[in-house]
Amino acid sequence: MKSDYPHKKKIYILCYLKNRAQAATELLQELNSDVSGNFVEECPETLLENNPEFFHRFTVVIGIQLPENTCLQLGSVLWSASVPFLICKTYGLIGYMRLVVEEHTVIESHPDNALEDLRLDHPFDQLRNHIASYDLESMNKKDHSHTPWVIVVAKYLEKWLREHGQLPKTYREKEAFRKCIREGIRKNENGVPEDEENFDEAIKNVNTALNPTKIPNAVEDLFNSEQCNHITSQSTPFWVILRAVKEFVQNEGDGNLPVRGTIPDMIADSQKFINLQNIYRQKAMEDAAAVSKHVEYLIQSVGKALETISDKDIKLFCKHASFLRVVRCRSLAEEYSVDSVNKDEIASAMDSPDSEMVFYLMLRAVDRFYQHHSRYPGVYNYQVEEDISKLKLCVSSLLQEYNLTVNIKDDYVHEFCRYGATEPHTVAAFMGGAAAQEAIKLITHQFVPFSNTYIYNAMSQTSATLQL
Repeated sequence: MKSDYPHKKKIYILCYLKNRAQAATELLQELNSDVSGNFVEECPETLLENNPEFFHRFTVVIGIQLPENTCLQLGSVLWSASVPFLICKTYGLIGYMRLVVEEHTVIESHPDNALEDLRLDHPFDQLRNHIASYDLESMNKKDHSHTPWVIVVAKYLEKWLREHGQLPKTYREKEAFRKCIREGIRKNENGVPEDEENFDEAIKNVNTALNPTKIPNAVEDLFNSEQCNHITSQSTPFWVILRAVKEFVQNEGDGNLPVRGTIPDMIADSQKFINLQNIYRQKAMEDAAAVSKHVEYLIQSVGKALETISDKDIKLFCKHASFLRVVRCRSLAEEYSVDSVNKDEIASAMDSPDSEMVFYLMLRAVDRFYQHHSRYPGVYNYQVEEDISKLKLCVSSLLQEYNLTVNIKDDYVHEFCRYGATEPHTVAAFMGGAAAQEAIKLITHQFVPFSNTYIYNAMSQTSATLQL
């Protein structure tokens, strides 16, 4: 499916029944006139046998309701071509998704409750000079009540450091620091504190302002990774810029990441806010320029053209350097291999016999049933009772083959036979929405996709992510 807006990307939605692809294409084009798409009337197995390179052209491939053998073959083809493969399945009241991608890098991860990058514990020169330009004691009433809270905290932090020698760390120390700020609120002629909302903001944001400036553990791990420390002509822009940021931290950054360059909204007059904003923005531009020089050197050292990485990409990377993420999943072949099955994860999850892990094992058993009988259990009502014993054998052989000493209740075997491979609309709609969300993450490299396996239980409205 190809769209000219907002990203020119190609997605291949692979359905086992070819008429579904036609129907899906027609319905999707009705949703947005800017979207164009087409379908291929070929069985996946035929394409894999005659033209496996057909799948290399896509940004992401989504496989829906595919048999296990087809998933393994297609997973191998896409893994070697570094194309993300998203497997989706609805089976009765159970939904299943599996992301197969060797490496997926994310710059704009959009974390919840991200802390501001204010650097008040380690102010850079421009910020230190800007803070020094304020004199709260000599200000008139209007200027005093319209000074940005960041400046207010910084001024009282200077006073605290002169008296105590270190930042407030404990709850008691932070409360004492808040008290100092509160005492700085101007009082009227009757000794009643004035209504200074900027000081209220400063008191409220003490924890945010005093958050120590440091490199997150996730980013430290990326700095120490093989891909960052050994840049080659095959390295992607993500790893080249990351290496440049690492060199910036070691040389110009004084052990810190590039300044993000943004500040939160706050009560202040327009000019004071803009001046403070420009201080952070200018420093962010200087840091990005320093990183850009390291990028140029790295690109030249591996014999690539300078235009390979744009200044815009470098600025974006520096702005989000604290939130970088890399998602890595195992290949399907590795997950299904007897020698590398994740027994610890399965055994740990199955300590609770009703955990979502049991549905993963049951879906694997159902696939095994299909391999043996060329149909799914309980498709027709008269087959249900007969297929219960057959599915039990598949469950037992699966557990025995992988040497798993876990117990699966007979109730689950009966339930999966009663499902008869049905796809209830409500479950399919939920999984379709979830798959669409993950596909957008993979295409745009924004937000962090789930890692490895996702199971949805519509009976209890619960879900789980499994590392398999």
